[in-house]
This record gives sequence, structure tokens and C-alpha cells, in this order.
Amino acid sequence: MKAAREIIRLEVVESTNSVALEAGEKGAASGTVFVAASQTGGRGRLNRSWMSPPGMGLYFSLLLRPHLAVEDLPKITLSAGLAICKVTEALYALSPQIKWPNDLLLSGRKLGGILTETGSLQCMSVGAPPLVVVGVGLNLFPPEGGFPPELKERATSLALHMDREISADMLLEAGVSAIENIVARLEKGDFPKILKEWLQRDASRGKILTWVTPRGKEVTGVSLGPDADGALRIRDMVGTIHTVLSGDVTLVGKIQAEHS
Repeated sequence: MKAAREIIRLEVVESTNSVALEAGEKGAASGTVFVAASQTGGRGRLNRSWMSPPGMGLYFSLLLRPHLAVEDLPKITLSAGLAICKVTEALYALSPQIKWPNDLLLSGRKLGGILTETGSLQCMSVGAPPLVVVGVGLNLFPPEGGFPPELKERATSLALHMDREISADMLLEAGVSAIENIVARLEKGDFPKILKEWLQRDASRGKILTWVTPRGKEVTGVSLGPDADGALRIRDMVGTIHTVLSGDVTLVGKIQAEHS
């Protein structure tokens, strides 16, 4: 960690992202990290809950003020997911994949997730960088007695895939640095190369997805992977290509995509 970095360690909070956003609105410095032993209201995309009991995972949020245009902010989620994947590969010789836009998978089961949120853009000073919080949740160990039945086939943890010692502090340090470094690459316009690396870890490409649009319409088709801006493309069963910016995406099955 950088010597000047402030790491705020908390025991129990509703959500590290909520704490970080509030601190950011009050002027907390870019690079400040909020890490909690547990969360009572940990959340993922679409306001889903994230299981965050003590002793099971790593839960942290990194406050950033990136020099990026508002339309480029969604690229942070994909980039941060790649950063955490590469850290896991380097530290533990595992090969996680990413399900667009923010789920980290191991052997097809959810290992963790990224939640990127922004502060009030209306309150920004003219020319000031936006307030962005990158939240990371990683399952390090399974809960005592194993995952509950509703999660058993969908969730996993690092400890279930190796016998080595797992260091939350090492993951925190490496993860924060990796996210900052990849966001710095974004600021320099390096997203095409970041996306190329991301695609090497794409868990969905060539597989059947069901997308529930923000209006509730259901679209089923083959994932063609993200486009040059990071938006997901799905080709439905009649050949129409849909561009997915938001909404619920569920992995259904696998077939080979004919086109890319």
C-alpha cells in the first residue's frame, strides 16, 4: 500500500460502498479504502443482497476520483473485475472468469463481485472529476456448515479450490493497487487492450443468456461478448443483435456462437 493511503477498518457496517460514498461526498481523498469484517446489507447489482458474514470474505470499497468522462464510467466495472481476476491468478494460481458485467466465477460458481457506484453528478463542480466507489466482495472461505441450499450450486470460495493459506490483507493490498493501476490505464485511453484481456476471461461468450430488460421484457440469445464500449451484445434466436447496457443477465447454457 502507498504510505499515504488511508485504510478505514470497520467491524460491522450495512455496506462499505454506502460508507465510502458518504465519506466521498464529505471530501474524503481519492485512494481511501473502507474494509469491513462483515456487512449487514451488502449489495450487488440491481439491489441484490450479498452474503457478508464475519470470517468468510473480503469486503472493501475503494474511493476514486478518476479523470474520465461520465460515459466512460461503466468501463470501470469491467476493468476492476479484470484487475481482481489477475490478482487471484497471480497470488493463488487459479483461473477465475468474469460474467458480464461484474460477477467473478470459479468453476462456474460465483466467487465474488464488483459494484461500482457514483456520487451525485449534479453536485460536482464544473471540471471536477466524478466521485466513484468500487466495491469488491470475495468469498474467501465457505460458511460454517457450507453454503445454504439456495446457494450451494451457485456459490464458491477460494478455500474450496486450494490448500494454501489465504491472506485477506494480501488480497486487499494487491487488489486495491491493481484497481488503481487499471483505472489509470483507463484514464490514458487503454480500454481496447483492457477489453482484450477481459475477453480472455469471458465466462459467457458463446453461451445462451437470458436478459431481462429494464422494462421487464425477456430476451434469450447467444452472448457475443462486450462491444468496444463494454456493452454486452446478445444475438437472439431470430438473429437480432441486442446491445445490453443494464438489466438482469442470466447464464442458461452453452452453444457455439457462429459470429463474433
